[in-house]
Amino acid sequence: MQPFTLPRFYVPYPARCSPHLASARAHSREWAAEMGMIGAPGDGVVVWSEDDFDAHDYALLCAYTHPDASPARLDLITDWYVWVFYFDDHFLELFKRTGDMAGARGYLDRLRAFMPLDGAIDATPENPVEKGLGDLWARTVPDRTAAWRHRFVQSTRNLLDESLWELANINENRVANPVEYIEMRRKVGGAPWSANLVEHAADAEVPAGIAGLRPMRVLRDTFADAIHLRNDLFSYQREVESEGELSNGVLVTERFLGCPTQTAADLVNDLLTSRLHQFEHTALSEVPPMLEERGVDPAGRAAVLAYVKGLQDWQSGGHEWHLRSSRYMNEGAAGTVALPAGAGVFPAGPEGLGTSAARVLESIVVTAPQRLRAFSHVPFEVVGKVRAPDPYMPFSVGENRHLAGARRETVRWSRAMGLLDPVPGIWDEHKLTSYDFPLCSAGIAPAAGREELDLSAHWLTWGTYADDYYPVVFGRTRDLAGAKVCTERLKEFLPVEFEAVTDAMPPPVIPLERALADLWVRTASPLSPRGRRVFRAAVETMIDSWLWELDNHTANRIPDPIDYLEMRRATFGSDLTMSLARLSLARVGQAGSGQTGSDEEPAVPAEVFAARPVRALENSAADYAALLNDIFSLQKEIQFEGELNNGVLVMRTFLDCSTERAVAVVNDLMTARMRQFEHIVDRELPALFAAYGLTDQARDGLLRYVADLKNWLAAVLRWHQRTRRYDEGELRAHPAAGVPPFGSPTGLGTSAARLASTARLTTRAGF
Repeated sequence: MQPFTLPRFYVPYPARCSPHLASARAHSREWAAEMGMIGAPGDGVVVWSEDDFDAHDYALLCAYTHPDASPARLDLITDWYVWVFYFDDHFLELFKRTGDMAGARGYLDRLRAFMPLDGAIDATPENPVEKGLGDLWARTVPDRTAAWRHRFVQSTRNLLDESLWELANINENRVANPVEYIEMRRKVGGAPWSANLVEHAADAEVPAGIAGLRPMRVLRDTFADAIHLRNDLFSYQREVESEGELSNGVLVTERFLGCPTQTAADLVNDLLTSRLHQFEHTALSEVPPMLEERGVDPAGRAAVLAYVKGLQDWQSGGHEWHLRSSRYMNEGAAGTVALPAGAGVFPAGPEGLGTSAARVLESIVVTAPQRLRAFSHVPFEVVGKVRAPDPYMPFSVGENRHLAGARRETVRWSRAMGLLDPVPGIWDEHKLTSYDFPLCSAGIAPAAGREELDLSAHWLTWGTYADDYYPVVFGRTRDLAGAKVCTERLKEFLPVEFEAVTDAMPPPVIPLERALADLWVRTASPLSPRGRRVFRAAVETMIDSWLWELDNHTANRIPDPIDYLEMRRATFGSDLTMSLARLSLARVGQAGSGQTGSDEEPAVPAEVFAARPVRALENSAADYAALLNDIFSLQKEIQFEGELNNGVLVMRTFLDCSTERAVAVVNDLMTARMRQFEHIVDRELPALFAAYGLTDQARDGLLRYVADLKNWLAAVLRWHQRTRRYDEGELRAHPAAGVPPFGSPTGLGTSAARLASTARLTTRAGF
């Protein structure tokens, strides 16, 4: 008996099947037998019988997901999928069932030798997984560029290496939180790996110059999330009930929300639908401008379009295969997109081969209400004072003896930079004093000297001023072009190579530029070029993210939950704050070697900061702080400013629930992310020390960084509890610039009057 009824899926593109299916089936069966994957190989572990292999029908998967591939390319792609599914089942039998962590590490380490970026493979295979990988690598890489090989190696290593994360959770009987699960599923689930194979199958490599930009990352990640969430629904019975697997989105959801399995399955499908909607939104609204702005040539544009089409084919074809493979729970699934009886459209639900196109219309109709909710928010909604539970905070906050002086200096500096000027009137001295950014800096760096504390407080002041500036000057008038010009101008005040930093900058024109120029001189001058590049990237990440927020306002679009949370780390300025902590470690390492200002190795190697446990530590901290801000700022943003980029609103829209329920869910997610932070520090960092063979200096440096993150988290909470930035009385008495007074008419049909008022403001400002 199935544990739940499969939901109605959003399948917006008809599936097509390759005419070369029969030859791919014959070839893949012969290849799998030659590699030792069918029956008992030399290690004596029987993973698949002949009947198992035939019933799984991986050739059908590839014929559906790559319908336009040539016969030879389809054979090769099918072999890759045979290999990856065999690896998954082989790893299960050898290590997941036994809990043999040490054996798993050795097994995975050996696989690296069978996919060298350059040169021939010189290792001797000892099992079917190694033999298959070596054969596939040699047949694939000659046709691909170095950039593609690098991406594919990284995707493959993620898929292999992060299986240890799954194994560790099984050994600890630990179910991940939803955000952690989505991030890790992209690695162990292998869909980014599949996206690389889409390029190979279509001979359509994404140009290296744009492969890492946000639109291409979002296409890849939404593609991956949709594949994995769909697979979780179909594989729940096999993975959770038969194999004792804990990495399944339905299980994660039911444990996190404490809901029945059916409810969890329906929510996972809603998230799957949301990710596909995000894919479409990105492909239509973000990719074309990116191609124009980056000057991509016609061949590159054709490759990107072919890649997008290939990802769409994979989604539809993968769904069709899940309906038919014996590997999954799919009883009655072929008609799961049928509308209820009496709905008037395909009431019986067409089924069978060749009917997927007919189901497309049904799936669009069924999921239309969810799409419409994302675009139907009425701004300036009265939400009242939010009653949130006490946030979970296991760390104490420190004090800095220079706080009083930093408060006075921040007011003086802000006035000197023009941040308190009456035009455009973003802030006045009362607002700045009531916001009290030095209080936050004093908790972040309790032992800092006066100069360092002032610099930290000024960065927080500038970042928050800019975050308020963009909606007022550009958001109210939907001036995206002006916002882009402003953003590109700001980047000119972040030079990396210079002898005299001020000579490398243009003259600042507005207070926003003047303040940034001052901060960059004070921050970048003592740094090495490497340190400047790192910090510049953090600042650019933040200022670019403000354009994303403006895009959402222009479309009146409440973001997809995953896209929101991942972008929220940038809009909150988490990278900038963490980069300041990293730079302090770099200075420690350089001073210890007598190389201040040089490009010598820092105390903590860069590859350690790039390791998964450290990135997960940073992301969990960033999510806690950003979601905390969303709860405290809900009334200010939604009711008083007409904002829609807020995690509570995003969750309320996605779950279609009350504001109170959304606040509770966001708080639960904050708690889960904080407990993950603690888990990483207690369990994963010690393993990281051993895996990288870190020196005592590097270990001490990384532990200092962890302490800095703890200070940051505790300081952010205390600041939110004490600042008056979110007090209702302050908001009524001192409304944001360019926002209608509280009580003004709101809703559809009232924006024209507000726009006229905003136009008068921006005209006075000279923009």
